[in-house]
Parts: sequence; structure tokens; C-alpha cells
Amino acid sequence: MDVMRDTSSDSGLRPLVERAWASLVSQADAIADDITLTLIAIQPEWHRHADPSIRADLRSSTREHVRRGIRAMAGLTPGANPVDLWRDTGRRRARQGVPLEFCLNAYTVGTRMLWEAMVHQQAVLGIDDRVMVLAGRQVWTDLDVQNSVMSAAYRKESALLQRRDLQLQGRLLDGLAEGRGGDPAFAAEVQDILGIAADAQMACVVAAFDGNRDSPLRNPDDRLDKAGLISFWHVRGDHHFGLVPLGSRQVDEAVADLVEQLEGCNSGRVGIATADALSGFGTAFQLATHTVETVPRGRTDIAVVDERLPQVLLTASPAVSNLLVRRTLGPILAQPPHQSDVLLATLRALIAHGGSPTHAAEDLICHRNTVIYRIKQIQSLTGRSISNPSDRLLLALALMALEK
Repeated sequence: MDVMRDTSSDSGLRPLVERAWASLVSQADAIADDITLTLIAIQPEWHRHADPSIRADLRSSTREHVRRGIRAMAGLTPGANPVDLWRDTGRRRARQGVPLEFCLNAYTVGTRMLWEAMVHQQAVLGIDDRVMVLAGRQVWTDLDVQNSVMSAAYRKESALLQRRDLQLQGRLLDGLAEGRGGDPAFAAEVQDILGIAADAQMACVVAAFDGNRDSPLRNPDDRLDKAGLISFWHVRGDHHFGLVPLGSRQVDEAVADLVEQLEGCNSGRVGIATADALSGFGTAFQLATHTVETVPRGRTDIAVVDERLPQVLLTASPAVSNLLVRRTLGPILAQPPHQSDVLLATLRALIAHGGSPTHAAEDLICHRNTVIYRIKQIQSLTGRSISNPSDRLLLALALMALEK
């Protein structure tokens, strides 16, 4: 029955286009369910693991889209604005964690299947080709608007959620840095939000800004993620710090791998300390911060606390460190610069070789007797003997304190 044929202009065909779409009103739910089944078939793995509430929402939302879409194109809901539906869907999918590409694909698949239903109606009702052209133009133009509106809402909601997540993550990391990991309620919140158990092994990575706006670690989370390591990062004062779970591996091995990965994105001073549980993260943060200070400014080293314990000890006690330098090296530092530099260089070489003048002379490229003469000068100025283990330890620590 060729009830839809007409030879008038496009505007005159509009009522016929609406009648064509109206013929699909009774089939709306069936078309929507076919669309849902098709979407599940396209992404079976994702839908299998999706929350049941999301799967249920997909079916009901698809029905709502198809019903309102058909009725709008049929002119049965004058004044209705489907934009609100598209915008709400974008926001909801972002909150549900549905990938944006899945959403865009759903609109494309849905539009194609809706158009296929209309093509079937053409054969049944004998709809004029010109009417079909206008109907097709209408449905595919709407797809562009749908995608634009939904994508904009999705991205806006995602950005808002990300800001909220970062604020929540920052609050938890601040709490851990302050030593709240031992609080059972706080530890439970950390496990719930970040997925880190109270007894997990972890590393604390601290990088110093040193007056620069750019972080001394460039996108460390991306770098570690590629290596299969999750991490959480935050800025606290002049430091960019992170928590990196180490899993069940040996700590030394895990830290060595972590250092290797961070070297690929490091441009400043970085310190690393470990903790055996959330309750120890606050201490690890303090140790990593002190470890950073053992690296001279301007360097791009990554220092691990276990490898710099004497230096960290001195850094953590500035008053003791300054007193140590004054009481041991003060008389040497009081000499004219050239003489002071020569004696300090000699002392470093002697410390490095356990007090041996022969090996120190090889390092300094001078005669052994010259080194012995300088040893006498050092002992005369400081009152301390290189051959005495206790004095040698104090002199070694004083050199470390002087160089930090």
C-alpha cells in the first residue's frame, strides 16, 4: 500500500516523515532491546564484569532513548528537548566508569539499527524514497548532536570526578605522611579508597622542587604504570611525594627496580625510604625527605635511605652536624683556603683507604711522605689521630656533614 508517496517540496514531506517515524512507535522497546543485545555482543567481556546495576541501566536507558527519539522525530512530543537526556546520560556514564568510546559506539550502533528498522518499514509501507532521504538526514544529523552533547557532559563530569578523586587521594596521602597510618579507621579508609592493605610493603618517594615550578619527577605515575607498578602522588610543601606498593617481592630488589624506572623521568633530587606497613609510612616520609637533603642541590640523583644512613643521620640533626664540623674540622677550615683545601682532600683520601698513606698518595698523585707530612698537620690542628678508629669515624662524619 503506497500511502506515503508525495511529489511536494521537502517542507511538504515533513508530515509524511513524521508518519513514517510514528509507524515505529509500537516497536520502540523491541528495537531498543535488539540494540542492547548487539552492544553486549560487541563488548562481551566488559559487560560480563560490569556491575549488574549498570547492565540494567543500559537496557532501561536504551529503551528511553529509542522511545523518546522515535516520538520526537514523529512529532508526538512537541517542545520536548532530548538534549537533557543525552547530557544526563553522559554524566551518568562517567560516574559509572563506562569508557567514553563505548558510549559513542552505543549511539552509533543504536542509530544504525534504528535506521535499519525504518528501512524495513519502507518495504512494508511503501514509503517514498524522498521521505526516506529526509528521515535518514534527520536521524544521522541527530547522531552528531547526540555525540557532541553527551561527550561534553561526560568529559565535564569526568574532570569533576577526577578533581574529587585527587582531593581525596591527597587527603589520604597527607594523613599517611603525618603518621596517621596506625589509626585503624584511617587505615581502613586507605585500603577502601586506594586498595592498599594495612600490612603492605611500600616505598615513599620524595622529590624536592628546589624553587622550580616543574616537578623533579615528570609523570612518574605514567612511567611506573607502564612497568606494572601502581603509585599515588601528591604535593606537600616543597616536595612532590608518592606512595608505591612493592608487593611481595624482596624489598631490595623491588626498590632497585623502582629506582631504575624513576631514573627515566627524574630531573632533580629524589629520596626513597620503605615501610613495612601503613603505620610506618609517616616515618618513611621523614626519612625520604632527609635523604633528599643528602643530595647536593643541582644534582639529579636518586638516593635510597639504606645506602646513606650516616648522611641521613647528620641531615636529621643539623645542630649536631654543625657542632661536629666545628669541633673536628674547624681548625682546618680556619687555615688559608689553599692549605685548607689540600688538607681536606688528603683527609678524604685517607678516610677512603682506611687511613693508609700509601693508597691515599696514589689517589692524590703525590709521594707517600707528602701524605705522612700532611697527616701530622691534620693531627696537630685537630688533635685527632687517623689511626684511631673512633677519631677516624668522627672525621669521616664531619666530612659528610661538610659536604651535604
